[in-house]
Amino acid sequence: MTPHIGAAKGDIAETVLMPGDPLRAKWAAETFLTDVKCINEIRGMLGFTGMWKGNRVTIHGSGMGMPSLSIYANELITTYGARTLIRIGSTGSMQHHVKVRDVVIAMTATSISTPSRGIFKEVNFAPCADYDLLEAAVTSARSKGSDVHVGNIYSSDVFYDERPDLTEMMTRHGVLAVEMEAAELYNLAARHGCRALAVMTVSDHLLTKDALPAEERQTSFADMVEVALEAAFP
Repeated sequence: MTPHIGAAKGDIAETVLMPGDPLRAKWAAETFLTDVKCINEIRGMLGFTGMWKGNRVTIHGSGMGMPSLSIYANELITTYGARTLIRIGSTGSMQHHVKVRDVVIAMTATSISTPSRGIFKEVNFAPCADYDLLEAAVTSARSKGSDVHVGNIYSSDVFYDERPDLTEMMTRHGVLAVEMEAAELYNLAARHGCRALAVMTVSDHLLTKDALPAEERQTSFADMVEVALEAAFP
């Protein structure tokens, strides 16, 4: 047990999927896993462990933003022995060719700041995904007929950004999309010798202002969960 996770030792699998929303963690666990057990409810951040095609999996919420994800990922890795962590969530497109409903898989993650900045000090560390996970996720997504984009994303500290110049600069440099967690997840995986990946569905578009209707978000999220599971267990 940790300050933020009430699970007993052995309750959490080595493979953990991490949506931001704890209720999405509950939905994904009940939809895709069998023999599901709720292993955490502290502060309303839900976590579940079950089986997927003979493989033990935990699905645990991360909260919104890198500071929140850092707390849960640190505890999952250092106390519970998680070795593969895959972020599943939504993202906002920053390129015209990356459309709403497309899948974005983060090869690397740019940021202005992360909770690891104090450790790296003057070093501009480049956090990146585990290649085997990335390759398996791309194969899975393409097998489903999804439009897949692989490359650099931007992990932002803020949701309500008032820096249009920053969006323009990211777009100019080919950044595919923006979200709020992946860079720190990749930092932590590198630090602790784990595997990490971020698989996301484009829910809105910063340039065209298109957005995925609320009723369609769950279906798109389901495809993403399957891609993550198939990447973890190819």
